[in-house]
Amino acid sequence: MDVTTALGISYPIGLGLAAVGAGIGLGRAVGQAMEAMGRQPEAIGKIQIAMIIGAAFIEALAIYALVSPFLAKASGIFS
Repeated sequence: MDVTTALGISYPIGLGLAAVGAGIGLGRAVGQAMEAMGRQPEAIGKIQIAMIIGAAFIEALAIYALVSPFLAKASGIFS
């Protein structure tokens, strides 16, 4: 198996794993934030801001995984 074939197989698998990981991470983050908001309603503002920032970081990692195959294609790795 040459490098191009290996990358052609591994990028979709890696992207799928990144999407699953981001989904699990977002689900846990939002779930725990909702639980914390239910326990301490007076801290909803602080919890919500921290949750949104964390969700943005998780989504950024998923977007990096999505963009990397396109950058690899543009750089000539898949030539």
